[in-house]
This record gives sequence, C-alpha cells and structure tokens, in this order.
Amino acid sequence: MNPAAQGHLAMLTFSALVAGSFSLGAQAANAIDPAVLNVARFMIAAGVIGAVAGATTGLPRSAFRAPWRYALLGGTFAVYFVLMFEGLKTAPPVSAAAVFTLTPVMAAGFGWLLLRQITTPRMALALSIGAAGALWVIFRADLAALRAFEIGRGEVIYFFGCVAHAVYTPMVRKLNRGEPAVVFTFGMLVAGALLLTLYAWSDIVATDWAALPAIVWVTLLYIALFASAATFVLLQFATLRLPSAKVMAYTYLTPSWVILWEIAFGNGVPHPLVLGGVALTVVALALLLRDDSARAAEQKLGKAR
Repeated sequence: MNPAAQGHLAMLTFSALVAGSFSLGAQAANAIDPAVLNVARFMIAAGVIGAVAGATTGLPRSAFRAPWRYALLGGTFAVYFVLMFEGLKTAPPVSAAAVFTLTPVMAAGFGWLLLRQITTPRMALALSIGAAGALWVIFRADLAALRAFEIGRGEVIYFFGCVAHAVYTPMVRKLNRGEPAVVFTFGMLVAGALLLTLYAWSDIVATDWAALPAIVWVTLLYIALFASAATFVLLQFATLRLPSAKVMAYTYLTPSWVILWEIAFGNGVPHPLVLGGVALTVVALALLLRDDSARAAEQKLGKAR
C-alpha cells in the first residue's frame, strides 16, 4: 500500500471514530463544563499515546526541540474541542457534523497560506459541492431560514472551533521536523492538557466529579481513547501523506456516520430533504477520491511511455 493509500485509509477510520463524539457529546455537553471535560480528555489521551510511544518509537529528547510548536498545536486543538462541546449544548449532532464538513474549504485556504498547497479545479468543485451540502443540512433544508441566514447559536460557536481545526491541519506539516506521528501527538496532547488546566483550573476544582452522570464518563472514555488518542495519530499520519484539503475532505463522511450513530441511539432519521444535503457531501468526497485515482493513472501511463 503506497503512502497516499495509507493516508486515505487512516482518514476513513478517522471519520468513523470522530462521528461518535457528536452523538455522545450532545448527550453529555450540558452535564459538565466543556473545558473541564477536555482537560480530562487530553490527560487520558496523553497517557495512552505516551505509553504507545514509549513502547514503539520511544520519546527521544530531540523530539522536544522548540516546545513552542506543541504549545501552538495543543492550544489550537484545545480551542476546537472546547468550542465543539459548547456548541453541542444546543446544536443537533447532525447539524454540528455538517458544520464540521466546512473545514475542508477552510483547510484548503490555510494550506495555501501556510504551505502553498494548490487546489486543483476538481478539488475546488468537490469542496464547493461539499460546502453546499453542509449548508443545506445546517439550515435544515429550509430555504426561508437560508435566505434569512438563521443559524443556531450552537452551530455558530462550533463554526469558530472548526476554523481552529482547519488551521491545525496544515500547521502539523509545517511544524513537524521529522518526529514520528505518535511522538508529535504526545507532545501536542501534553501541551494542550497544560494549557487547558491553566485556563479551567477554577472550574476543575469546583466540579463534583463523583456526582457526574454515567453518560459523562462514557463520553469521556470514548472521546479520550477513540476520538482523541486514535484520531490524533490518524490525522497526523494522514497529514504527512496527503494535502491538507484532502485530509479534511474525509470530514464529508461525518454526517453520514452521525446519522447511523443517531439511529443506533434511537433518535430517528433526519427529514428526507436534509438527507439530500448529506448526499452532496458524499458526492464531494467521491470527486476528491476520483481526482486521486485519475492522477495515479496518469502517472502510471507516463511511466509506461
């Protein structure tokens, strides 16, 4: 399997795991302060990733040169997660997942600004289709709401979190100095945990941990182990093998996965018109993957000649 294919497989797994955090997060968001929840999340994930790094690549001192890199990345991702759970207090999981699908468009822009990565015409078309599908879901297939630009408070809050996520993706490639993905992830998680602890210390102390409902603990373990530790490594693994816009393109699958999660939780199926917007996001992903296939075929033909 070539590096690009490995990156795509990593992001397919990433999208499935991330989707669960929307459905679980919506159930737990109002039971605990978002910053406090994410302090615990970063700490647990850092412990897991640190153990994996120690058992595999090790944690060489050289990996911690310029620690400001980890502070910048950790702080950026901490902003994303805190705003995500703040938004999920009011935003429906499928709508929040649709907001998440706007990140590829932003990632393409930041990818050009930071890395001068070029977006091909096909990629631009795919990103536009995906964005249109996302907006259709966010406005719940209501043209009147779209014309009035009526967006829920939760969706607005989460959108700014997604801006942070979009910046994070190209920054990983720009700031990485050859460190393995697992080591780089560990440094980012530790920095993020420290920054969040400083920010939310008073709320951490005030939280009655023993009285938290079970759904909070279930959500915490899931987001720490599956939607944090695993996805951080997958994201950084893929970012080192694919352009930023294509890495984030897999977020287009998130609404579809979230719908499956919502059905599993017995929350029903969205209105058929809303599903049309979800279908557009899947078309966008297919276009991006087709772009890769066409390019690979052209390269093989060129070598044959």
